[in-house]
Amino acid sequence: MPAGVCGCCGPLRPRYKRLVDNIFPEDPKDGLVKSDMEKLTFYAVSAPEKLDRIGAYLAERLSRDVVRHRYGYVVIAMEALDQLLMACHSQSIKPFVESFLHMVAKLLESREPDLQVLGTNSFVKFANIEEDTPSYHRRYDFFVSQFSAMCHSTYEDPETRSRIRVAGIKGLQGVVRKTVNDELQAIIWEPQHMDKLIPSMLFNMQDNDDSERAGEENPASLAESCFRELLGRAAYGNMNNAVRPVLVHLDNHRLWDPNDFAVSCFRIIMYSIQAQHSHHVIQQVLSHLDTHSKNTPRVRAGIVQVLLETVAIAAKGSIGPTVLEVFNTLLKHLRMSVDFELGDGSRRNSASSLSSTRTKESEERIVQNAIIQTIGFFGGNLPDYQRAEVMMFIMGKVPVYGTPCHTLDTVKIGHQGTKRIQMMLLSSLIMVTSGFKCKTICAGLPAAFLEPLCSISLMEDSELRQLVLEILHNIIDRHDNRAKLRGIRIIPNVAALKFKREKISKQDVVFMKKHGQQLYRHIYLGCKEEDNVQKNFELLFTALALITIELANEEVVIDLIRLSIALQDMALVNEENMPMFIRCGVMALVAAYLNFLSQMVAIPLFCQHVSKVIEMRNLDAPYLLPEHVFREKCVFPDSLERDDIALYFQTADLAEALTLPGYNVERLAIPYIPQVTDEDRLPRRKSFVDTISLQVDIISNSLPDQSQLAEEITFETLKKAIDTTGLEEQERERRRQVMEKFQKAPFEEIAAHCESKANMLHDRLAQIFELTIRPPPSPSGTVTVTSGHAQYQSVPVYEMKFPDLCVY
Repeated sequence: MPAGVCGCCGPLRPRYKRLVDNIFPEDPKDGLVKSDMEKLTFYAVSAPEKLDRIGAYLAERLSRDVVRHRYGYVVIAMEALDQLLMACHSQSIKPFVESFLHMVAKLLESREPDLQVLGTNSFVKFANIEEDTPSYHRRYDFFVSQFSAMCHSTYEDPETRSRIRVAGIKGLQGVVRKTVNDELQAIIWEPQHMDKLIPSMLFNMQDNDDSERAGEENPASLAESCFRELLGRAAYGNMNNAVRPVLVHLDNHRLWDPNDFAVSCFRIIMYSIQAQHSHHVIQQVLSHLDTHSKNTPRVRAGIVQVLLETVAIAAKGSIGPTVLEVFNTLLKHLRMSVDFELGDGSRRNSASSLSSTRTKESEERIVQNAIIQTIGFFGGNLPDYQRAEVMMFIMGKVPVYGTPCHTLDTVKIGHQGTKRIQMMLLSSLIMVTSGFKCKTICAGLPAAFLEPLCSISLMEDSELRQLVLEILHNIIDRHDNRAKLRGIRIIPNVAALKFKREKISKQDVVFMKKHGQQLYRHIYLGCKEEDNVQKNFELLFTALALITIELANEEVVIDLIRLSIALQDMALVNEENMPMFIRCGVMALVAAYLNFLSQMVAIPLFCQHVSKVIEMRNLDAPYLLPEHVFREKCVFPDSLERDDIALYFQTADLAEALTLPGYNVERLAIPYIPQVTDEDRLPRRKSFVDTISLQVDIISNSLPDQSQLAEEITFETLKKAIDTTGLEEQERERRRQVMEKFQKAPFEEIAAHCESKANMLHDRLAQIFELTIRPPPSPSGTVTVTSGHAQYQSVPVYEMKFPDLCVY
C-alpha cells in the first residue's frame, strides 16, 4: 500500500503544473518544447480561470532559476509567458499580467545585461497588446525608474553598454505607448515621471558615440524617435511638464553655450507637438529666460537663439496671445543687456578690469544681436495685420522726445545707452518691416507710428537717421522698386529700369494731403544735418524717388518740386553755416532727383531744362553732381556763386514747362517753408537730460510778470500785439541764449544757478509748512527755546480762538 500510494503522487499534481513542467526540456539548449507549449496554450485558452495560477507557477520557477543562475530555463520561461500573453485575451488575463510584470521586474533587477535585455523585450511585446478593459490599479513607477537607469548605463564594454541603453529606451517607449492613451494612467505625465523620462532620452540624443549604427541599434536615433512620439502624444495640459525637464537638463549639462544641441531639441519639440500648443513652449522658454536674466551673456544669448528657432516655427501658424508677450520680454532683456554693458561705467577706471570689461561688452553685443534677430525674424514672419501691431508696439518702446517710454527707462544709462537702444530697436524694425506690403499707406504709416519715427529722423546722429529712412523705404516700397535705385546718380534713362507702379488710390491721396507736409519737412531738415555722409544722401534720394513712384499725383509732384527748389535755395543762402560738402551734397541730391522726376512725368520741356542744367554743371561745376561730389578727391569751391543762373534750376522755367492740365503752377511761386511743430521749441537734442533742462528753463522764463498783466491797454499796445515780428526775433534770441548757456557755461555755474532756485523753493515750502502745520495754542503753554534754555509760555483761555463748531 505505501508503494502504491507513492506511485499515485505524480498524477495527483494539478494539471496546469504538469503542463508547465512539460514545456521545459531536460537540456535547456534544446529550447522550448513546442508540442507541450501548444497543449499549455490550448489549456489556458479553454480554461482562462487558470491563467493566474499558470502565471504564478511560471513566476515561481523563473525566480528559482534566476537565483540558481540557470539562465537557459529563464529564457524558456519568458518565451512561454510571451506566447501565453499573445494568445489569451480575456477578463482573466489581469492577474496573469501581474505575474508577468513581476517576472519582468525580476529580470530587470538582475545585473546580467542579457537578462535585462530579455525582460525589456518581453515588456515591449506586452506594451503593444491592446487590452479590452483599462487597469485601475496597475502602476509603472518601477519600470520608469529601471528603464531610465538602463538609459544611463556606464558598462565598460561599449557594445554591451549600447545594448543596455537601447533596451532602456525601448522600455521607456513601451511605457509611453502603454500609458499615454489610457486616461487612468495620466499619472505618467506627472513631474516625477517626466523628470526621469525626458532626461534619459536627451542624454542618449546628446551622447551620440554610436553614430555609425543604423536604425534601432543606434541609441541616439532611437531616443529621438521616442522623444518625438512622447511629444506628439502630449495633450494641452501636459505641455509644461514635458518641456520643463528639457530646460532643466540643458541647465544641468551646461548646453546653452554652445547651444547646438539645445536648438536641435527645440526644433524637434516644435515639429512634434500639435500646432495649437506652440505658445506653451514659447512661454516656457520666455520664463526660463527671465530666470537666467543675471546669468552670463553667452547663456542668455543661447536661450535667445533657441527662442528664435522656436518662434520661427511657431510664426508659420497662429500662436495666440503670446505675440506681444514675446516682444515685451525680449525688449526687457534688451534693456537689461544694455544696463549690464553700460551700467558699470564707474568700475571701469582700473587698468586690470579693462580687458574683462571689453570682453563683457563684446559678449553683451552677442546677446543684443540675438535679441534683435529674434525680434526681426519673428515679426517678419507674422501676417500683415499682426505685423502692423508689432511695429506699433516696438515703436512705442523706442525712446523718443514727446513719447514717454515706461518700459525702457533710459535715465540711468545716459545718452550712450539711449542711443544704443534706439539703434537696436530701429534695426529690429527694419527686419520687421522688410517685405511688408500694406494695401494702403495709411495702414503702414499711421500717425501714431509716423510722428515718433520722423522725430527720430531729426536726432543729431547720422546712423539713426539712416535707419529711419530704411524703415520708410520698407513701408513705402510696395512693388520692390528700391533695388533698382542703387545709390544716388544721374540716371540717363529711367524708363529702362521698368519701375512697377499702380495708379495712386484715394486712400493714398488722402494720406499725402494729411501727412505729406510732415514727410517733406523731415526730408528738408534731414538734408542740412552737418554729419550727413554719402549714405544719408543716397537714402534721401531713394525716399524721394519712392514717394514719386508710389504716392505722387499732380499735386504731390508740384510739392516735390517746391521742396527741391527750397533745398537748392537753402544750400545757396546758407543761413545755417553748413560745410561746403553738405551744400554741394544737397545740390547733387536736387539734381539727381529732378532728373528722375522729369523722366517720370515725361514732360519734354521739363526734361530739357533739367538736362541743360546738368550739362552746364558737368562743364563748369562738377562738384554739384553726385558722380563727383562723393569722390574722395573731389575739390570743393570756397563759395557758391548765386549769380551763375545757368548752374541752378529756375522756378520760372519749371513753371513754364508744367503749364499742362492738372498741374497748378501757381503754387510753384510759393516758396516751400517747413511746418512749425512742437519739436521746434528745442533747436537740437542729444539726450533726455538736455531736453528736460532746456524745457524747464524755457517754461519758467516764459511765465508773464505781474506788472505786465497790469499794463494799460492802449493803441500802441494793440499795434505791438499785432506786429509780432520783433517779438519772434526776441523769442528766438532768448532761446538761443538759453541753449548756449546750458551747452557752453561751466558746470559749476549751472549747478549754482540750479542750487539757488532749489534753495528758494525750499524756503517757500518751509514758510508754507510753518503756517499750515503750526500746532494750536494750549492753555498749558508751549515750549520755546531761547539761548539754549527751554521756556514755557502760557496762553489764557479767553485769548484763544476756537473754531465756530467748538463754541456753544
